[in-house]
Amino acid sequence: MLRWYQTKLARQPILTASVTSAVLFGCGDILAQQAVDRKGFDKHDMARTGRMALYGGAIFGPAATTWFAFLQRNVVLKSHKATIVARVIADQGLFTPTHLTCFLTSMAIMEGTDPIEKWRTSFLPSYKANLTIWPLVQGVNFSIVPLEYRVLVVNVVSLGWNCILSLINSGEK
Repeated sequence: MLRWYQTKLARQPILTASVTSAVLFGCGDILAQQAVDRKGFDKHDMARTGRMALYGGAIFGPAATTWFAFLQRNVVLKSHKATIVARVIADQGLFTPTHLTCFLTSMAIMEGTDPIEKWRTSFLPSYKANLTIWPLVQGVNFSIVPLEYRVLVVNVVSLGWNCILSLINSGEK
């Protein structure tokens, strides 16, 4: 299975990351609805899960793949440690606020609600939650994980993170 995934990553990195992201964003929402909210499958909001999967596949997968390649090419300092720190700072200071803004506003648009209000009420809780998890994850990711596997690492950790994002987005903080 891993060899198959490696082949797909090598041949079609953005498509592979997009499909992986779609699946894991959707799974994160399923976890949020079933394991956390305990809705039961009869009351499961499939449209909500679909919106999460669509965002993961159409926006996050391609964006994260492109972003990690950009960091790899353009953020290179004299020492390995300084490079890692600079990449984490760039990731958390540039990519994360942009990603969260895209996530919250696109979810609001797909839900038919006010994107500005969604951003106002949800951005700060999302960003604060992000800062408790992702700087450490990305520090490890940027230091020891080869470029082609970084989106996969993010997607695996995102299984739980997307559950949190889905809960924040749905107003169930």
